[in-house]
Amino acid sequence: MTVPENQTVIPTYTKNQLALRNGQDRDEIWVAYQGQIYDVSRSRLWRRGNHYEHWAGQDLTAELDKDAPHTANVFDNFAVVGQLL
Repeated sequence: MTVPENQTVIPTYTKNQLALRNGQDRDEIWVAYQGQIYDVSRSRLWRRGNHYEHWAGQDLTAELDKDAPHTANVFDNFAVVGQLL
């Protein structure tokens, strides 16, 4: 597969691989939302691998679409590190 120079290939991760990025098994603190995986490691709100009742290393789409007090724009502050398979 050839990738044009101006495009970056975004890695893909399984739910099991995402689960390791929970801030406890590894230093990375990642969460998935709507198929995108975000690195929330630099957020003080995720420092321990959880944010209120939400836990890192998981796909939070269903939880956040149901009852988040903020919009999905909150993820604009974080880097996309991959796509969830």
